[in-house]
Amino acid sequence: MTYETLCHRLTTCYDAGEAKALVRWVLDVRFGMSLTDILCGKVTQLSADDQAELEKIMQRLESGEPVQYIIGVADFAGRQFQVAPGVLIPRPETAELCEWIISSEKRDKKCRLLDIGTGSGCIAITLAAALPQAQVIAWDISDDALRIAQGNAKALGANVAFEKRDILKTSLSTSQTWDVIVSNPPYIKPKERNGMERNVLDYEPHLALFAPEQNPIIFYQRIGDYAWQSLNNEGLLFFELNPLTADDVESYLSNLGFSDIEIRQDQFGKQRFLKAKKI
Repeated sequence: MTYETLCHRLTTCYDAGEAKALVRWVLDVRFGMSLTDILCGKVTQLSADDQAELEKIMQRLESGEPVQYIIGVADFAGRQFQVAPGVLIPRPETAELCEWIISSEKRDKKCRLLDIGTGSGCIAITLAAALPQAQVIAWDISDDALRIAQGNAKALGANVAFEKRDILKTSLSTSQTWDVIVSNPPYIKPKERNGMERNVLDYEPHLALFAPEQNPIIFYQRIGDYAWQSLNNEGLLFFELNPLTADDVESYLSNLGFSDIEIRQDQFGKQRFLKAKKI
């Protein structure tokens, strides 16, 4: 079992570059091999037990299962987060959203920050680490997600309070106020399924992926309504967007009264992020 053989096996599911990256990541994270180790042929020197484990991993990769679920971790914004099929795998684009929020807030400023639909906790934990004076609260509807997010916060030393809350059932009349609200809500239209990768569609939680076909921006509307009621003056609302509905979300927030609405593209040139201010 050589490095080249492992990479070739994955080319039935991935292009050559991605196959190599996956194999290198598995060998690094699970077996502690550096690139130098790999290029020197140490893959062939694995013990029988390690070879058996590697073979099981390869079979799962060949079936299309995401490597992050197989290994149990995902890289995000310079940290490793525990992940499992109950949460979405953090995307590099979402790290761009975190960077935008961090650059919009002062590191030494005290603020109350809410992450709605936290999943693995990647946004809330990243923000808590970068903004040590912020009080960070994170909501999710999933018990599995909250358990994983709490574990990540503890492992990464982030001070985040997690609560089980459903934004669609949360009262708009609230005594809680916030300086920043952020959300990466379910936003994929069911009719977009045909264009999705199998390793996403077959393995990642549909509860966190899909919005209702009849109203694909319902989460943005509800979060926008809640933010309008609960944000302090000059408070900021941040969203990760579906490019197909970005203009609809912007229009809805504008009609609510939000100002200084800005949409930014992600690294792939798609309308992916939004910032709005309550004044």
